[in-house]
Amino acid sequence: MVGLLWLLRPGYVNYPHIFRALLGLILMATAGLCVVWARSSIIGPAPFEGSGVSEIEGVVLAMQPQPALHREQLILAVGTLSGSGASKVRVNVPDEYRGGGAKAGDTVRAKVRLMPPAPPMLPGAYNFARTAWFSGLSATGSAMSELRVVSHDGARDRIGELRNRLAAHILDRLGKDTGGIASALASGDVGAIPESDAQAMRDAGLAHLLSISGLHVSAVIAAAYFLVLRVLALVPGIVLRARLPFLAAISGAMTGIAYTVLTGSQVPTMRSCFGALLVLAAMATGREALSLRMLAVAAFGVLLIWPEAMVGPSFQMSFAAVLAIVSLSGAQPVRRFLAPREEGVIARTARATAMLLISGIVVELALMPIGFYHFHRAGLYGAIANVIAIPLTTVVIMPAVALALVLDIAHLGAPAWWVAGQAIRFLIGLAHWVAERPGAVTLLPTMSGVAFALFAFGGLWLGLWRGAVRLWGLLPAFAGVLWLCTLQPPDILVTGDGRHVAIVEDGGRTLLTLRNTRSDYTRQSIKEIAGFSGDLRPLETWPSARCNDDFCRIDISKTGRLWRVLLSRGHEAVSERSLAAACAGADIVIADRWLASSCRPAWLLIDRDTLGRTGGLSIDLEGQSVDTVAAGQGGHGWWRPIPSGTNHRLRLRSDDHSQSDDRSVSSSAL
Repeated sequence: MVGLLWLLRPGYVNYPHIFRALLGLILMATAGLCVVWARSSIIGPAPFEGSGVSEIEGVVLAMQPQPALHREQLILAVGTLSGSGASKVRVNVPDEYRGGGAKAGDTVRAKVRLMPPAPPMLPGAYNFARTAWFSGLSATGSAMSELRVVSHDGARDRIGELRNRLAAHILDRLGKDTGGIASALASGDVGAIPESDAQAMRDAGLAHLLSISGLHVSAVIAAAYFLVLRVLALVPGIVLRARLPFLAAISGAMTGIAYTVLTGSQVPTMRSCFGALLVLAAMATGREALSLRMLAVAAFGVLLIWPEAMVGPSFQMSFAAVLAIVSLSGAQPVRRFLAPREEGVIARTARATAMLLISGIVVELALMPIGFYHFHRAGLYGAIANVIAIPLTTVVIMPAVALALVLDIAHLGAPAWWVAGQAIRFLIGLAHWVAERPGAVTLLPTMSGVAFALFAFGGLWLGLWRGAVRLWGLLPAFAGVLWLCTLQPPDILVTGDGRHVAIVEDGGRTLLTLRNTRSDYTRQSIKEIAGFSGDLRPLETWPSARCNDDFCRIDISKTGRLWRVLLSRGHEAVSERSLAAACAGADIVIADRWLASSCRPAWLLIDRDTLGRTGGLSIDLEGQSVDTVAAGQGGHGWWRPIPSGTNHRLRLRSDDHSQSDDRSVSSSAL
């Protein structure tokens, strides 16, 4: 890049505009890297070392009731933890340990099992450690004893208390079935939504309705804007002496800020509020409300404050959706389709409905690669479901809940609560019906960063250019689609603790697991990475597997080769001679404990020491490659591999795994 700038410098070649553009790009990229480094250095705490049970005392910074999970989640500011200078921990308190009912600002004490924020379980899985790093969390845990309030001297979180009382009031009026969604819309508290309903909303493409984002903030601001505009228009003295759009914009902005603060001031909500304020500023000054410049300014402001949002699905989905809408509305065919004309109410309504459906389809297509990349799944019927769900939420449910809360001051809110409850019940039924349709959800194995980059480049090209030249963006997007069509799940998945091993068999139609787990999160993570939607099958029930109390052995046929895989399942002592003999007859050995150096399989050795340095693994037998969690973490502070305690290393043998090649390489070669 620097060489190109030298060739394009003014006075040497007459391309001053290209020179200035490239120079600006380099300077902005450099400034962005500095912002990321500063944010990481200032916010990121040292993770808690190890795990264990200890009694801690701290001040409650925030609290979120989670009735659906029968617990309450607290953020505590504590003193220095062992081996860590961090001061914020997240603690889940089951209902039976809530004790005296602590509030934000109280100093509390409890026996807590703490552990560092978990890294990705497998390559491509959710990276909670990175999220916790930028949230200032050094540890997470669960209370093991009753939470005792030590003192009430701390500063009260009045907004948080108001939010919790509001959520409790809504749950009391509507009940658990529908109150969870109403509470999420009014207070941002999603802890009361049953998991079955939340999963149905995700599968139906309606999950964005559950988190306070651009849709909710825009609806609240628009309602305040038009209400103030219409009311002030009835007062001649104000109409003659003031610009009503300006006053309405100020009212909308104040309402949006208040709604953002009330719902917890989460990053997605603040980002949406910032974008909405820019739209209001444009409307108040007579500028175009929705434009690419507005979107660029909003993205710049967000990334300046939260640069880590760039790699998160929330930022990507929000701005991809808005970019798709702005680009679609600016296209000439769409402008002609929406141009004013003499027509009846039915034709005008049909035109608006068709445009809403087209917009939904375009947004779904824009968001689908992001969903595949981050969640390994995407809904196919979301555009159709949103045609009904979005108007229902913004025109019926949210106004009904707001009206009911106002009328409850005079104890007259029952009719509005009934309307809100019926509408929410219809929304939940719609979500379940759509989610249960055949092909409603498409699952894919982990998408590579290259494929995602193709979609991102193609989408940006389509959105930023105008005219026929924008169609060139379809080429990289089409290349990304072809890439997705060739995706195959890894043959073997190994979690970071080594306890859970999954093997893909029968052409991807069967997923075998070494151990049964009661953790829904573990089970779901394994299935998502493998792009598998069926039930997990125990390994010992597979015909080619042989298991005893200590080990399981399975032969995997792949591309004409027979791979012999040995998996440890017990914790009893095994004689070194027997272990060495078993390892010598295997191509791959996987264990959740430390193995002696005499264990020398033909191709790959994975044990506790190896996993401590690499994290979770995915193994592709056809390509004879191994992907690790460590490979995607770099030297960032949230990733701390366990130092090797022995001299043996993760061993990758030659391409012909039947040969006796004793070559060893370190895990960094993966």
